[in-house]
Amino acid sequence: MSSTYRSTSEAKISNSNDATAQALRGYSNSDAPSDAIYNRCVRCGLCLSSCPTYLETLTETSGPRGRISLIKSVGEGQLDLLSPGFVDQMSECLGCRACEAVCPSGVHYGQLIETARAQIVRVDPGGFWERFGRWFAFRFLFGRLRRLRAVAAMLRFYQRSGLQQFARRCGLLRLLKLERTERLAPAISSSFFVPSGQRFTVSGSRATVFLHAGCIMHIAYADVDRATVRMLNRAGFTVVVPPGQGCCGALSVHAGERDAGRALARRNIEAFERSGADLYIVNAAGCGAALKEYGEWFADDPRWAQRAAAFSAKVRDVIEVLADGQLPATDRRIEETVTYQEPCHLAHAQRIAHAPRALLRLVPGLQLVEMAESSVCCGSAGIYNLTEPEMSERLGRRKIENARATGAQIIATANPGCALQLRAMLAENGAATRVAHVIELLDEAYSS
Repeated sequence: MSSTYRSTSEAKISNSNDATAQALRGYSNSDAPSDAIYNRCVRCGLCLSSCPTYLETLTETSGPRGRISLIKSVGEGQLDLLSPGFVDQMSECLGCRACEAVCPSGVHYGQLIETARAQIVRVDPGGFWERFGRWFAFRFLFGRLRRLRAVAAMLRFYQRSGLQQFARRCGLLRLLKLERTERLAPAISSSFFVPSGQRFTVSGSRATVFLHAGCIMHIAYADVDRATVRMLNRAGFTVVVPPGQGCCGALSVHAGERDAGRALARRNIEAFERSGADLYIVNAAGCGAALKEYGEWFADDPRWAQRAAAFSAKVRDVIEVLADGQLPATDRRIEETVTYQEPCHLAHAQRIAHAPRALLRLVPGLQLVEMAESSVCCGSAGIYNLTEPEMSERLGRRKIENARATGAQIIATANPGCALQLRAMLAENGAATRVAHVIELLDEAYSS
């Protein structure tokens, strides 16, 4: 994303006439960074020590305070929307929102960065191949889960037929410059967890909950979805998995494709309303943060604002639901040492930090050892490890070094993107450390 922006934006700025230059000043339409948000920043700098890119570069513009200043400068017409420095920093930001968790002024930084990216994409959508890539990913592929499953089935064949090893050994991936992209691809599950109207009933049910199967989760972490159903049943919930659901839209919105994200959101809202469920349960931190913010996505839409806000009020991460003390005692021991890596959108966006640790401590024999900088982003951040590979690898190495220093055999997390990044970085370092979802480990502590 960023490399294309850099080249096209430099050309536009250098070749523009006065009318074009004027059009690049300020923001347009409702998806614009709000001055009410960026003017709340008092430039205290408390956010800097929590920002992953600032920790790596120690550069002011690579921190939240610097980026907010850039966003404000564009909003006030002092800086061109497509100036390389602005575009680069909007791309370099992980969107991890660690700054929000420590900001004394309550600056909603996540909304600023997402709307700033939307402005860039709408003014400069890039060349043909970039536009095609965005359409294919955000509208075609993630727009319908059956299409995603078809592509996943082909990837699974590639991974299990011997083609993967052949491509790696013969140098084809290196020739095509796809080595890193291929290494980050998830290992596809043997069987998918397809939302098809399943209902998992328990006697004396406390409530009926709607399980968000997810996009990557249901094809690459299908066992986590199944473990989630079992844990919710053990906690006394009847679980339904309606077929009308789809991708949460987080990847689209993070990439500046807010209209595509809203189209996906409408589908989930309608599916939940039809289901009659009491709560909407998610087991991927990034999805949960997005689902809880549908009310903000539709705030200016009179037809959907109320429905979206009502929907978001019913969204819960499975971890916060299970941590309410209603689980039966476990009956199996796991004699391992585990360290917990905090998914950014669980710790910072949803502010859920204690509950995952509380659940891990329920498992007999499992010893929890805290890693340094547990809440610093691992460098995954949706598709960030593809668009900003250098910074992503720096942060990934930093995370793995901190994890390995604990001596833990297992790294627990609660987001598929984090799991993919951790596994890729561990494989690169030749480490045999296991990466597992918190719910997987909890499920393993029960014999039935």
